[in-house]
Amino acid sequence: MQPAPPPAAALLDLLRAGTVIPAVPLALDARRRFDERRQRALIRYYLEAGAGGIAVGMHFTQFEIRLPGIDLFEPVLALCREEAAVYMQRTGRRVATIAGIDGATESALAQAATARRLGYDIGIVSLRAFTGAHERSLLAHMARLAEVIPLFGFYLLTGVGGIRLPYAFWRDLVEQPWLHGIKIAPFDRYGTNEVMRAVAEAGRQDDLALYTGNDESIVHDLITPFTYRVGGRDVVVRMRGGLLGQWACWTRRAVELLDRLHAVAEGQAPVDAALLALAAQITDANSALFDPAHGFAGSIPGVNEVLRRQGLLAGTWTLRRDEVLSPGQSEEIDRVIAAYPHLTDDEFVAANRDRWLGGRC
Repeated sequence: MQPAPPPAAALLDLLRAGTVIPAVPLALDARRRFDERRQRALIRYYLEAGAGGIAVGMHFTQFEIRLPGIDLFEPVLALCREEAAVYMQRTGRRVATIAGIDGATESALAQAATARRLGYDIGIVSLRAFTGAHERSLLAHMARLAEVIPLFGFYLLTGVGGIRLPYAFWRDLVEQPWLHGIKIAPFDRYGTNEVMRAVAEAGRQDDLALYTGNDESIVHDLITPFTYRVGGRDVVVRMRGGLLGQWACWTRRAVELLDRLHAVAEGQAPVDAALLALAAQITDANSALFDPAHGFAGSIPGVNEVLRRQGLLAGTWTLRRDEVLSPGQSEEIDRVIAAYPHLTDDEFVAANRDRWLGGRC
């Protein structure tokens, strides 16, 4: 079998240049039913905030959407893709649509086929179902998926179900011509370096779209020239964009931040004390949203709580009744909002929320 055709050149250029891609949350009502109106509002918010893409079906959309009896995988992906298509037709601006793929091979193949049929550009593959599997099994799994849809790799934080993926796996993976990018999100500097070194040693630093998913290290990832000695010369590898749960809220500010960080990376602005202070503030805000104090148990409710306060979501509900804000987490969110109002985009949301929640934009 041959790999699926690659994404269009314009889309690859967009991804390689780097953009803001929110990891889209799942909108539910108080009875934990799919809230289509608010899901549409979220996609409208992200795209009008300037995001260059959406990622649907990963951790923040909740892996449970695939479970029998819930069966929300296709409805959620279809609605989000439809809203993205409406936006692209209205504005003429191309945005990337990325579908999360999870589970064992046969289930993952069905998800990939659904995403491709719905018009998604890329599939991003969670390997959390392969705990203890040999690296060759992981590569074979991804190769089969690549026959259906173009792929991004995904190094998922172990704290939310990911598995340790060693350097040898990444070194083999980045050799594959059907791999078009990687979301690097181990929340671990050692693991992050292993992925970036693999890219350098494979010579793919220019054609792979490399995205930080390290929500606790956003600024540093995006301004760092990861430099490795390969074949007697220095090879520089850079992350160009972010595919982040933290960017599922306060997205307007994320777009502004990425523009600033691109200017730094291109030598047009300095790495100064103000930028380093901002980096620490963003990490502090992430501690409130992602709840590392409780093993990230409140990460989805934390982001949902910000969206609830802004009026985009009706509540923090998830498909798991035991997944709620952790003790003291709401107060931590109060604290970081009060301390860092420049990180929020409440005025932008307030000015547009009713329109997003109404009819088509």
